[in-house]
Amino acid sequence: MLDMQKRLSNTFNAIISLPSTAMGFALCIQISAMSWLLSTKYNLRIDEIGIVWAAGPAAGILGQVLIGFISDKTWLWGGRRRPFILIGGPLAALMVFLLPRIDEVARLLGIANLVVVAVIVALTLDLSINIGFNPTRSLIADVTPEGPARTRGFTWMQTISGFWGVMAYLIGAFIDNYALISVGVVVVFAFSVLPMFFVQEPRELAVKDTTVAATRTEWRELWCIYVAHGCSWVGVQAMFVYIIAFISQYIVPQGASAAEMSAQSGHVISISFAVMNVVGFVMPALVLAPLAARIGRVLTQTICVAIMALAYFAIAYFARTPAVLYVLMALVGIGWAAVVSLPFAIMSEKVDKSRMGFFMGLFNLSVVIPQLLSTGIGYVLKDAANKNVLFLICGGCLAASALLWPLVTDKREAQAGAPALAPSH
Repeated sequence: MLDMQKRLSNTFNAIISLPSTAMGFALCIQISAMSWLLSTKYNLRIDEIGIVWAAGPAAGILGQVLIGFISDKTWLWGGRRRPFILIGGPLAALMVFLLPRIDEVARLLGIANLVVVAVIVALTLDLSINIGFNPTRSLIADVTPEGPARTRGFTWMQTISGFWGVMAYLIGAFIDNYALISVGVVVVFAFSVLPMFFVQEPRELAVKDTTVAATRTEWRELWCIYVAHGCSWVGVQAMFVYIIAFISQYIVPQGASAAEMSAQSGHVISISFAVMNVVGFVMPALVLAPLAARIGRVLTQTICVAIMALAYFAIAYFARTPAVLYVLMALVGIGWAAVVSLPFAIMSEKVDKSRMGFFMGLFNLSVVIPQLLSTGIGYVLKDAANKNVLFLICGGCLAASALLWPLVTDKREAQAGAPALAPSH
């Protein structure tokens, strides 16, 4: 074991944050570039884009639960989480590389239907992220002791992952999405592979009695969390996938050439998500944790999600220029900051911590199932004359989430908020 790991130095915290950052960066590329590429380069309809996006969450339904369960009990290549990170990271990098080359892959495979090939690439990308994401977060818990040291580990993860996520959107906005993909291939591969040479995983994990573990898992509370969080993610995922339709109708000047509209829509999408994510990675440590310590995490989550719902409704009716859209996306970022941080902190107190890998995967179902359900919104948008219906639906989903969160009890309302985490997939 290296000295920096023994001391749990800041350098070590930064290193163990990189694998999760790699998976998050791949996800940012998927969010920023995939719908844009499918729409502008491959000319897929909005409902076809939804089908492509649905492939990933379908893989995630079993992927994260299964990987979490297996990684809790695996030892291979000198680690419990190591093999899944070393497989998932390079595979994700390869699929990112193939995103702008779907037509070439189709020709190579002799498949005429681009939707089929796009589904294969998207499915493999999301599956690789699912293989790696859960173990990257569990790794931090494995190599840090409970208490402040673990809090620092997860806080470092959110800070570094959030910073690189914002960089991803800025590269897409101010250079282009092709440059983002090229940078992403290197970042995803390097950040997932290189850190594993500097981390020594513990050979044994403490295993509690299963009968005691069963009593520690508060299933009624978990179901409340899953449903409330799931409503949030229907609204979040639909916005990620279909915002291109709204921007093309209301934000990009009509009458421009196809190439100009493509460039402008990609630029607006990237800046919108960059603004949202700047708020999303700055707020958890600076605002949400102190606020949660004062009023409780559940109430903080409820307020933030309600603000996000209102911002969505405002976008539907008032966002007709890029500047207005960016301001309102900053408000969306308040809810996004809570969605990617507080639910995990709340959930982690309801489960047996010796099975954290499994429960992290199970918690992910409240993300991937809503992502899958959001595909149906594409069929609504396809026939809708006014694409602002997207944000009316998304706002309704976030409003429902805000109404459901108060059903969850917070046993530590008077204590400081737990560490913020990167986006779950």
